[in-house]
Amino acid sequence: MFKVGLGYDVHRLTEGRELIMGGVKIPYEKGLLGHSDADVLIHAIMDALAGAAKLGDIGKLFPDTEPQYKGISSILLLKAVKSELDKRGYGIVNIDSVIVAQQPKMRPYIDEMEKNIAQALDMDVEMLNVKATTEEELGFTGRGEGIAAKAVCLIEKVQ
Repeated sequence: MFKVGLGYDVHRLTEGRELIMGGVKIPYEKGLLGHSDADVLIHAIMDALAGAAKLGDIGKLFPDTEPQYKGISSILLLKAVKSELDKRGYGIVNIDSVIVAQQPKMRPYIDEMEKNIAQALDMDVEMLNVKATTEEELGFTGRGEGIAAKAVCLIEKVQ
């Protein structure tokens, strides 16, 4: 049995925070505001995987009211989602994702993002795609107020 999941996340850009995307620290004058490291790419991927496996969403799995998640690396949370998939007998077939940001340019960091995510999910990097786009200066991402990410995944019952 195959199942599809869709994920979406957005965080506001703010001063005084590091910009972490796909587990990569990206040099930029602003970072994303959030309870964890606010890695919107990984959050979208986690939501896609959680949705496909009917685990709810990342707000249910890792509530922002819980102090243990304050400042936590989203890579660690992604590994926890993978563990839940494994317990339920699901394997990841593939993931496709997109980062929506006017600035900074993401292309120089995408290979490292893919490597980090594939390693956290114990999957072949060839089954994972990360891309980036701008919104041509339209909307909150185009004005540089925040960054969004979307992801879709296919999982398969293997046990």
